[in-house]
Parts: sequence; structure tokens; C-alpha cells
Amino acid sequence: MTGASIKAVAAAPGGAAATTTAGSGGGGAATGKTYTIAYQGPLSGDNQQLGINEDNAVQLAIEQANASAQLPFTLKYVNADDQGTPDGGPPAARKIVDNNNVVAVVGPAFSGATKASEPIFSQAGIASVSPSATNPTLTSQGFKTFFRVVPPDDAQGAEAAKFLAKYSPNKKIYLVDDTTEYGKGLADVIEKQLSGLGITVQREGVAQGTKDYSAIAQKVASASVDALYYSGYYADAALFAQALKSAGYKCLAMSGDGSNDDQFVTGAKDAGEGWLFSCPCGDARVDPNAASFAQAYKAKFNVDPGTYSPEAYDATNTIIAAMKTVSGDVTREKVATALRTIEYVGLTKTVKFQPSGEVVGSTIFVYGVAGGKRVLKGTTEALLK
Repeated sequence: MTGASIKAVAAAPGGAAATTTAGSGGGGAATGKTYTIAYQGPLSGDNQQLGINEDNAVQLAIEQANASAQLPFTLKYVNADDQGTPDGGPPAARKIVDNNNVVAVVGPAFSGATKASEPIFSQAGIASVSPSATNPTLTSQGFKTFFRVVPPDDAQGAEAAKFLAKYSPNKKIYLVDDTTEYGKGLADVIEKQLSGLGITVQREGVAQGTKDYSAIAQKVASASVDALYYSGYYADAALFAQALKSAGYKCLAMSGDGSNDDQFVTGAKDAGEGWLFSCPCGDARVDPNAASFAQAYKAKFNVDPGTYSPEAYDATNTIIAAMKTVSGDVTREKVATALRTIEYVGLTKTVKFQPSGEVVGSTIFVYGVAGGKRVLKGTTEALLK
């Protein structure tokens, strides 16, 4: 983000709640052309909630755009479930690419699935705009049509390291990752940054999907460290939190954006109390400038916007804005080209892409669990003063 607050929803095409369904066309289609925007992410599996948060926002953005009377075409929506895994990425991507009406993709959501899917999207010339895939290497893989509206873990990891160092009087921190592209990538950045700050780091990898965290929890609890950072997703983080409490760990515990979801609180129960999370994501639930978006989201889905819902909303509306600049028929190639020069004022930031596909600017936030609820504590910039 470019600041601590989320900008007004009025910048989006159709900022008020709409009653039409995604793909119905609303009242604004000036031609008979219909184009499809796809979402790819985890819609099933242990960490599906992060995908559902995004998928909902994509649907809402498309519905509002169709109802806005500002489009020279009609939009439709499809999704593809990749379960957030490298194995699930390619078949989901092929499903999208084989739909000739799809002109762009929001997603993939997770870094491992993104790395596995992007060669397919790149070969097909279809742009994908991820709301949440943060592994630093994704924009250096040679993918020609990959963009993201969040900063890479180079930014999150650096800020998390500074935050951890501030609360490490003995300069000892334990770092555990889930061995995924995301978890290992974020942990690599944090370890490098902490070492540069003179912090002694003990590190272990515990595979995603592990059910018994008692062994690693006991190691952490007996290590005499000031803090723990877990780099992985919420389902595993919740189990780890329970094991840490059972092992008697009482020092600072922090995780990243992959664990920053209300499902962590549900899964960890009272063991999650006091945990902190770093995230390149703002909280639409509490920002008054995002009230219209949050109200429309809750009206449609009967839940508050979740982690990365605003970013998915911005990714979708950035694609729509790029489509509106295209002359003649909207094609995959034209959309990908238009995204390279688009500047869209969204909820979370003004979206503008570097040649690599990275978004310009970054702000990292800290969340915490207090009283059994996940709450926004502020930006790292403010909290580190």
C-alpha cells in the first residue's frame, strides 16, 4: 500500500453495491461483446479461506462494473480451484487458458501455484494479476504476462525483521518455515535481514501439512530465544500455536500474511492469543475510506471482507480499467499490453506496474490477536518509531 489508509472505493467502476449477478451485464453494455475474467486460487483445501476472500471480491468487482453503465462490453466471471498447490496450478491454468473468452486472470493466489501456472499463462499470452503471491523470484522467472498488486516478500521480510529485532533484547530468534515456495522465500529474506542486524537465527523447515508440531514446538520453547517467526499458512500455523502453548513457549510469536486470517484464530483457539502477523495488506473492515466496499461485500456474501479481499478487488478493477483503454475487440494480447501502462486508483493504492510486473510502492502492516479477534495494529513504519 501507499499509505496507512485504504483509498475511497469511488475510484472503482461501480463503487456502490449492485444487484445484478456477475456476467449479467447490468445496464451498461454498449455493444454485444462479452468477455470473461477468471480467478485462480485455493477454493478447497486447508487454506481455502484466503482464496474465498479473493474470489468473492472478484465477483463483486465484476458485478459492480456490469451495473455501472460505464462499460462498452459485458463481463462474465469464471474460477478455477488450484488448492493453493504447485500440483494444482497447471490444471487450473489450463482450464482457464482453454476458455477462449477469458481475456485476463486475477491470481494465482499462492506463490507455489503461481510459479507452476505462469509458464502456461505466459505461453498463452494471457495476463495474470495476483492479489497475494509474494515470493520475490516470481518476477524474475521470465514470465511475460505476470503482474501483482502487492509488494514481494523482499519488502515484507525486511520490515518483519526490523520489527522482530526491536523486540529481541538478547538478539536470538527462531525462524520456522513450511518449506513451500512462499514460506521458504519469506523466511530466506527474514533470515538474511536479521543476520545483517546482528541477530542470531535458529532455523528449521517443517513441511506444510504436518499434523504433529510437538517436536519443533519443544525445540523452540527450550531454545531461549526472544521471538519466533513462522513462515507459512494459517492451517499449519494454528496447529503450531497449539503445540507451542503446550510446550510452554511464552515469548513473542509472529507469522506472515499467509497466516493472517480469522481462520487462524478459529483453529488456534486460545493458543493464538497474542500472536502477531506481518502483511502487505490493509484491513477494509476498519478503514472508513473502504466503508462502501466493505458494506457491499458484506451485503453480497454475509461476511466481512477478509485478508486480500481489497487487493483482489483492485486487481480485478485494474484489469477492467485496462480493458476499457483497448481499441476494437478486447484480446488477451491487448489487455496484457495495456496493463503495462495502466495507472488505476484503487482501494489499496494507485496501481501502477514496473516493467517487471511489480507494483510501485509498498507498505507493510502488523496485525495481532487480542481478545480472540484479529485486529490491525498499524504500519511497521509507525510501530517502529
